[in-house]
Amino acid sequence: MAENVSRRGISEFIITGFDNFEKPMILGIVILTVYLLVMFGNLANICFIVMDKRLHQPMYLFISNLAIVDMLYCTCSCPTMIGNLLIGFKTISYVPCIIQMFMFGLGFVMEMFTISVMAFDRFLAIIKPLRYHSILTNVRCVILTFLLWILGSATMSLVPGTVLPLPFCNTTLKFLFCEYGSVVRATCVDPNPYFDMMAIVTFFLMFGTFSFICGSYLMIVIVVVKMNSTGSKKKVFNTCFSHLTVVVCYYGPTFIITILTRAGMVLRLEERHGLRIGTILGPSLVNPFIYSFRTKEIRNKILRIVCKVGRAEH
Repeated sequence: MAENVSRRGISEFIITGFDNFEKPMILGIVILTVYLLVMFGNLANICFIVMDKRLHQPMYLFISNLAIVDMLYCTCSCPTMIGNLLIGFKTISYVPCIIQMFMFGLGFVMEMFTISVMAFDRFLAIIKPLRYHSILTNVRCVILTFLLWILGSATMSLVPGTVLPLPFCNTTLKFLFCEYGSVVRATCVDPNPYFDMMAIVTFFLMFGTFSFICGSYLMIVIVVVKMNSTGSKKKVFNTCFSHLTVVVCYYGPTFIITILTRAGMVLRLEERHGLRIGTILGPSLVNPFIYSFRTKEIRNKILRIVCKVGRAEH
């Protein structure tokens, strides 16, 4: 039976999303390992770019911002899941829960915004190669990134803004962490209007940014088709490959979950949670390593560091 409590009477929520998992310890170790790799990979990319003045260019500034977004996206969800699985710590206080819910939504939005602005960067680099550095200066990149964070924060203010006034009838969250849907389900109101509102916002954000990315690459393809040199076409492909990989890794799983849900396919709770964990950790793990190994400047810097360490050991 639901516990009838008011919003003011709530001090904490109980997270029950992992209660039916047969091997929580193994899953917890996997999530912890991947989370540490995500943090290490993204921090390494940021350090490489910050310390090397030659990398203080628009593309690398956007790569740094993507690394920050990836770390935010994982950090606002993974520690809660790891604590639940490895230690059995299932409770979270009311205020941290609301903050976590907002930050997770912000990470979701900023991931799309950042990938979109990186598509715009590639578009300018290929369509306007001679004017690229005059159009997209470092200062303009920083201002654009700052504006995107403001826009993302304003958009996701809907999340706490719609939840905070609601009374709660249950302190149990049937999810992996404090996610909007699970928190709304714990309230005393009909959750469907709130789900519909968030579905509309998510639809416009996802398909709006994805359409922008597709439009950018359509223009790039038109330019590439007109190129006579095979070497130039190969150079364009190498320039865009890393970003295209990031786009597929992020939008692919998200679209799959959306399609499966809308198609009415019934998934077990473990399968749904597994897909959700994959959409959080998968792209955030792939992104730093894609840019480390596919971007010549970062790759060469890593090789120089490895060579120095090797010489020092001998």
